Amino acid sequence: MYFCYLDESGTPEFAGTSHFVLVGFAIPCNDWKHLESRIDGLKQRFSLGDAEVHTAWMARRYVDQEAIPGFERLSHADRRRACQQRRDQHLLRIAATGSKKQLKAAKLNYRKTNEYIHLTQAERMELIRQLADCIGSLSEARLFAQAVDKQHLQSLKAQALPPYEYSFTELIQRFEYFLVNRGRSLNQDLRGLIVQDNNETVARKITEMMLGFHRKGTRWTSITQIVETPFFVDSRLTSMVQMADLCGYAIRRYFENGESDLLDRIFSRFDRTPQGVVGIHHFTSANCQCKVCSK
Repeated sequence: MYFCYLDESGTPEFAGTSHFVLVGFAIPCNDWKHLESRIDGLKQRFSLGDAEVHTAWMARRYVDQEAIPGFERLSHADRRRACQQRRDQHLLRIAATGSKKQLKAAKLNYRKTNEYIHLTQAERMELIRQLADCIGSLSEARLFAQAVDKQHLQSLKAQALPPYEYSFTELIQRFEYFLVNRGRSLNQDLRGLIVQDNNETVARKITEMMLGFHRKGTRWTSITQIVETPFFVDSRLTSMVQMADLCGYAIRRYFENGESDLLDRIFSRFDRTPQGVVGIHHFTSANCQCKVCSK
């Protein structure tokens, strides 16, 4: 049995980010406890305890840290105290002189990054890199991803599905193919289960899609090895969804910004056949020369 943890990066609407990425991080169920222990160990080294690893919020600059003299030389406790004090003062100033929109944005930013304010940006990026290396070292793990150039998708009048539905269909097909092919090579009947971050806006949609796949198949294949409809979990409590989040971030940053470091660390885990890498697809114009399209 393989658990395939899904997460997304970028906005599924045609506005916003140029790319939408849906990624599946699949591991054998017997490997779950060992991997959970490795991830916990890395988080403990950076004094993160049970904090959620949300890569996009960890990777950004925290300007309040940069304004604290000698921040790097402070202890974790002193860093947290100094940073929290600046944030409290900043919120008071916005409440007094700013707009409600500015106050709401600042509160969201501080809430999402509060777990990490004792770490410098360099330290946060080092943890992200170590987690990516951990994913890349898992010989039995597989990654599946659909990266959609939304402008290209929108330009195809015959393309009926929007980015999320299109990506989910493609990812399910690739996971099904893997289970069939891997099971055949091992002479086993391999099964798979989809685990998704509990997002109410997509839960009903993909559950209905999955029910349809079980009844009628997709355009290209019947679904025989993936069992049930997706299970929904709280990403704050599930490290594997957090690792899927990291992979989604790495993939989108490559396509939108040309940043390859994180993608290179996990690239070996994309599903492949003797003909090459099949676990990731970049849906874009035919003349794209990125490492995925030219593989």
